[in-house]
Parts: sequence; structure tokens; C-alpha cells
Amino acid sequence: MTVLDPTLVDRVSSPPTVGAAVLRKLLRRPTFTVSAAVVLFWFAAPVAVWVFGLDAYGEAGASNQPPGSGHLLGTDDLGRSVAVRVLAGAGPILQVAPTATLLAAIAGTVLGLIAGYHRGGVVDDLLMRSFDIFNALPGIVAVLLVASAFGRSPTTLIISIAIFFAPIIARTVRSAVLVEMGKQYVEAARTQGESTRRILFGELLPNVTPALVVEGTIRLGYAIFVSAGLSFLNLGAQPPSPDWGLVVSQNRIFIQNAWWSVAFPALAIISLVVAINLIADNLKEVLDR
Repeated sequence: MTVLDPTLVDRVSSPPTVGAAVLRKLLRRPTFTVSAAVVLFWFAAPVAVWVFGLDAYGEAGASNQPPGSGHLLGTDDLGRSVAVRVLAGAGPILQVAPTATLLAAIAGTVLGLIAGYHRGGVVDDLLMRSFDIFNALPGIVAVLLVASAFGRSPTTLIISIAIFFAPIIARTVRSAVLVEMGKQYVEAARTQGESTRRILFGELLPNVTPALVVEGTIRLGYAIFVSAGLSFLNLGAQPPSPDWGLVVSQNRIFIQNAWWSVAFPALAIISLVVAINLIADNLKEVLDR
């Protein structure tokens, strides 16, 4: 039986955490702080609309008024405030994307841990071939098919996005597990007779969490894009929702005469997705050091 160095085992088995030191490093990065501020702003925007009693559905003035002192971002074809609708429009997307990402992360983590732990075995082969089936189609195409077949409710969108993002997260977790499987703390846990469940969730999971956090953040950005894309194609939110994708779709016919009713919700989508991707990049750079 292999004799293990207890000091080495203790050091390796201590799970890496995103602690105060990592947070300080992130906050020293301008791209992270600005991106985090953008994300927080959009999460707070629908709450502010509700708190201040702003009306995202009622007429606020004449139709298609350009941005000005009366209406900061102008009005749409029905005279509704574009500014208020852009603020409120973050709500529908942020109800779907984070929930779908969370479900995908949970399912993908469990499947990835199991596949990595049983690498080269029957369980691993079955899971990997199943992932290949889901990855045969681009994610947005697969989600479109599910949404078309089973309806346009937020629950359907959440489940469909989660189903097709889970295998991607599972592959990332599996790769991280394969790296960890060669380390002595795993052998020590096996030697001590720890159960498979304890090894998976007590030993391996804390050590693959950094990779999971980065991948989950990336998937969140994609989920927002997919959610907005489905609404644009009339497979997501329905009128009179201020959902950004739906608003862009409804107002694109006015783009030459009332560009602001399309440009500002489109810029909102871009700002949120780019900010989340920059956060993911910063997390990866800091956690990989």
C-alpha cells in the first residue's frame, strides 16, 4: 500500500475558494469592476421600475418621439417611454437566463463528476456519447426546436436552455475532475475507505469549483443571448412585454424613422452579455494563477 505524506494530503485536499484575496485581485481590475457594475445595474433596473411606480406599458407621449429632454430615450410607435421599457425589459430575460444557467450548472456538475470519476468505464462512455447527441446541434437551434414543440412559457424556455447547456458544463467539469484524479488527496480518500459520494462532493467538487464558476458565468452570457433571440423570433416573451428581444423585433420596421426604439434595447443586450463575458475572463485569469 502506498504511504502518503499527511502534510501533502492536507495541503492538496484543502479546497480552493474564491476568498477575500481573490476578490481583492478582481476589484483591482477595471474591466471586472465596470462589468460588475453593469450587471448589477441591469439586475436592479426592473426593481427600480417597480419601486418608483414607472409605467412600461402606458402611453407617455406622442409616438416615435426622438430622445430629448421630455423623454430621455424617446418613445416607441405606441408612445411608450423607451427608457422605462429598456429598464423594465431586463426583468423577463433575467427571470429566464440565471435560472436556466443554475439548473444546467447543477445537472452538468453532477454528470461531470460522475463521468470524470468513472473515466474510461461504461458509465463514462454512456454519458459522453449522450453529450455528443445533445451537442450535435447548435444550442440555439436545439432550444428553438424544443420551444416550437412545447410552447412559449418561461418554464419551457428555462428547461430547454438548461437541458442543452448541461452537457457543455458537464464536459468542463469532467475535464477538471480528470486533472484532480491524479492527485494524492483522491488516493488518500480511497485508502481511508470514503464513499464515492463523499469523494465526489466532499473532495472533488470543491477542487473543480473554480472551473465550474468560470464555465457557469460564460453559460449565463449565452443564456441571455439565447433568451433574447427566442423572444426576437416570437418564441419567448409575448406582447406587451418589454423583453429586449421582443422590443427589437417589434420595432425593427421603424429602424429608419425611429432608430432609438431598436438601438437602445439592442445595446442593453450587448452591454449585459459583454459585461458577463468580461467577468468570466477576469475570473479565469485570477483563478488560474
